[in-house]
Amino acid sequence: MSNAMYDKIWHQTQEALSALLDKESQKMIEPQRNQVFIFQTLATFYIKYVQIFRNLENVYDQIIHPQKRILIRKVLDGVMGRVLELKNEMVELELTEFHYFDDILQDLKLTPEQLDIPIPKYFLKEKLEVIKGREKILAQILADSGIDTSEVKYSVKSIPFDEAVKLIQIAERARQGRLRASFMKQIFLQEYRAKQSKTLDQKVMNRWAAALRIQKVWRGFHECKNTEKLREEEMVFLGMAPPPFFNEVSATVIQAEKVDRLRNEVQIKHEEDYREALVTIKNDLKLMEGLDIKENLQDQIRHWFIECRNLTGTFPDYPDIEEGGSAIIFSNKTTQQVIEDIIANQEEEKNEKKKKKKKEKQPKRAKKQKKGTKEKNKEEDEEWKMAPSVFLPAMKEGNNTYKDIWMNKDESWNFSQDYDPELIKEEKRKELESEIRVQVDELMRQELKNLKLAVDREREHPEKARKKTEKKKGKKEKKAKKDNDLTADRTIESLYKELVEEGLLIRALKVNLSDYIGDYSYLGTTLRQVSIEPMPSLLDVRQLITLYGIWPLGSAAVHEKAPLVKSLLLVGPAGVGKKMLVHAICTETGANLFNLSSSNIAGKYPGKNGLQMMLQAVFKVARQLQPSVVWIEDTEKTFYKRVPSAEKMNEPKRLKKHLPKFLKLVKPEDRILIVGTTQRPFDAELQSFCKVYQKIILVPRPDYASRYVLWKQIIERNGGVLTSALSISCLAKVTDGFTQGHIVQAVKGVLTDQRIRRQTSKPLTAVEFIMAMTSMDPVYKEEEESFKNWYAKTPLGTKRALAIKGGSTGKAKDSGKKKKK
Repeated sequence: MSNAMYDKIWHQTQEALSALLDKESQKMIEPQRNQVFIFQTLATFYIKYVQIFRNLENVYDQIIHPQKRILIRKVLDGVMGRVLELKNEMVELELTEFHYFDDILQDLKLTPEQLDIPIPKYFLKEKLEVIKGREKILAQILADSGIDTSEVKYSVKSIPFDEAVKLIQIAERARQGRLRASFMKQIFLQEYRAKQSKTLDQKVMNRWAAALRIQKVWRGFHECKNTEKLREEEMVFLGMAPPPFFNEVSATVIQAEKVDRLRNEVQIKHEEDYREALVTIKNDLKLMEGLDIKENLQDQIRHWFIECRNLTGTFPDYPDIEEGGSAIIFSNKTTQQVIEDIIANQEEEKNEKKKKKKKEKQPKRAKKQKKGTKEKNKEEDEEWKMAPSVFLPAMKEGNNTYKDIWMNKDESWNFSQDYDPELIKEEKRKELESEIRVQVDELMRQELKNLKLAVDREREHPEKARKKTEKKKGKKEKKAKKDNDLTADRTIESLYKELVEEGLLIRALKVNLSDYIGDYSYLGTTLRQVSIEPMPSLLDVRQLITLYGIWPLGSAAVHEKAPLVKSLLLVGPAGVGKKMLVHAICTETGANLFNLSSSNIAGKYPGKNGLQMMLQAVFKVARQLQPSVVWIEDTEKTFYKRVPSAEKMNEPKRLKKHLPKFLKLVKPEDRILIVGTTQRPFDAELQSFCKVYQKIILVPRPDYASRYVLWKQIIERNGGVLTSALSISCLAKVTDGFTQGHIVQAVKGVLTDQRIRRQTSKPLTAVEFIMAMTSMDPVYKEEEESFKNWYAKTPLGTKRALAIKGGSTGKAKDSGKKKKK
């Protein structure tokens, strides 16, 4: 696809964004009471923003013009933040993390696949070299310390000599037996053929009858092949089967990948040229226009001196450097407007003096007004209004700059899509003017002093100036509370190395979030209309991981302003892919992975000081080398109700009191995420558990649709070939209750190297995989219900249950507030 095509997509997306921004500004003003209507508006905005994000992310990745990319990136971050804000609004409204948009998708004529939230490619592209460097350092430390887990070392056991001889003898005898059997078979066949030839000589067949028999067999075989071929073509035409060579990589795909690589190289080159141009153009402007700018500023300020003198009778006070100097006076104003402002300020000062006398009577009236406002607020609480957005101004600003500069810009001269020098000149003129203004202000302050001394004979009062400086000196900075920093004298490099050697900083597995296979929940809205809470699908979980984990960790601009998520809890039975999701977060964002599981920290850093030192080291390294993920496996052990006697030696509850303090240290600018995984949340104290984990995500066992996709993709990934002999639908139906872990284990058990080679003569069947799963225990409905019941006791779960019973989320919110109190 050419660059002009991506430009066209960008223009269309910007038009859609401006239309959406206009609609949203109208809806924000209108208060609403109907909850269904509120959710539909929020969901519609959410879906449309996701579509805009998908297009913008694709455009940002492919466009090579450096100045366009800066603007697109600004808007892209704004759209990401707005999607997160809308998600937060929907969670507060519906009191659940999972939302279903079946009816809205039908109205907008979109497929569920278009609702999938992509991960921006620039998360990894922009810091690829940093990630590679960090991986090399980590591998080196692991290799030096001898705890490198990447290379599996096979231990060879020595066998006694007698046993080795017996093994060789058994193998040799078996070989000789097979040879003898094959030799005897050949003798038997020779004798059998000799007997048959004698009988055939006796019964000489008619040649015509023999030819007719051969024709029948051949025609039958030929027709069977033709009907099979026609059936396959029909299935492909109907879309019931993939076309031949569907999974093979075509030449066009290979060519597209080459073009993408070339485009990335051009992007890097253009950005380097743009950075160089920023410096060179500024220097050129300084030489060419610097003196003119200086003279114009001096003339402008002198004119202001004279006009103020003529109108007010005295020279004005020159603004201080802290206030902004002369930039405040002349910010987008003419000299006449500046003089009018001075006169207005003088009148305001007179009016303020008169108002001070009437201040004693006003508080009583204010009290009466407050009572009235309280009554009004109660009425307003019933009506819902959209919360003010932090990201809308940035998007509007980006949209306005697009309209002003790029919307109707003629780029016929810029075929190579290199930087635009005129735009750089405009930016750098402003920078140069502000730099020169500082110098001019110093000169003009001195000139003003001289004018005052010469014309008005006014003398400065040095006492006032001294008082100001004394006041500034007198203000003592508040002494920060001294924390017992046990790692104050340590460098980040030494702490990093120590944490790796202790096994607290581990290497994340290279797993993409797209490898977490699943399908959508197609009956979510229908079930909720009948007041049945559906179990979320695997793709719903994947979307939440993207929104709460990957987006904020990947983008600093989004993390600072979006609703802050400091901690995530993944709850679900064994084998549903909780660990895989943790590793996927690290892979997609290039984050460091710290393992603070109770089993991993057992016996390490003993005592209170040791534990404090460990947490300080982890926090320092995590913040310095952000983004970072702090993973706590089997996190229920940290919050045990009762510690089992077998685990008392490990002290599993060491982190219980320290985790809330650790969370308080995490600020919006720190891209650190705490992720806990558990398959037995029932063993933990619910109150302290929910205090630490801000977002709780229930990871379910796969439903029929997800199992169907899982079987299909995992068999193909492990070298299996799908044929009509293998019924995937049957497999998905029979394996109800089995998790992704079970399916992967069964596929790997069946698809050995020998079985993969035999597929041409003996295609795969469903029975083979079912037989492999007979020894495994599935997740029964009772276990799934126990997870649902536990989730219903969490803060959001209780609010949701009350909302379903009461029929409105407002009552649930009130009851939630009372409980907190």
